[in-house]
Amino acid sequence: MSKALNSSAPTDSEVVLGILNNSEIILKRVYVAYFPMVLQLIINNNGTTDDAKDIYQEAIIVLYNKIKAGNFELSSKLKTFLYSVCRKLWLKRLHQMSRYGGDIKDFQDHIPVEDDADMQTERDMQFSKMEGALKLLGEPCKTIIEDFYINNHSMQDICERFGYTNADNAKTQKYKCLQRLKKLFFQQ
Repeated sequence: MSKALNSSAPTDSEVVLGILNNSEIILKRVYVAYFPMVLQLIINNNGTTDDAKDIYQEAIIVLYNKIKAGNFELSSKLKTFLYSVCRKLWLKRLHQMSRYGGDIKDFQDHIPVEDDADMQTERDMQFSKMEGALKLLGEPCKTIIEDFYINNHSMQDICERFGYTNADNAKTQKYKCLQRLKKLFFQQ
């Protein structure tokens, strides 16, 4: 194998197969091929070369573990995936060190790691289901649930608004409403 081919970026499928086959050569090629972009990201955002090495090593471990787990599906280029993981890890590290003052400067487009996108889609679906269940709930339950959980009203406020004799009665009614809401939510 020529030296030029050895230092070039491996194809995404070569990386996946290489990791599955425990190829140190592939891991070294991935490291050489994509480390400069990570170094630039970290240096441009309050980091050092050592920080970049640490973050990149963590990202390679994430990639390695995902591939070895057998459920890794690449929905972008491997380079973009690694960049996104490094970006996310660096944001977390900056936040932990209290050096995070907003968004970080990107030098290329990035996409969120696919797990985050799947979680966001699932969360959106759950919110839609909850909205539908709330509409079906009817009054006074809908208003009681919204006042308590969304508008942060106290049980005493709810008691006075709906004319319950005491806050415990309002709390009992809220509990019954919540049970009905759960039932409607899971029926959808």
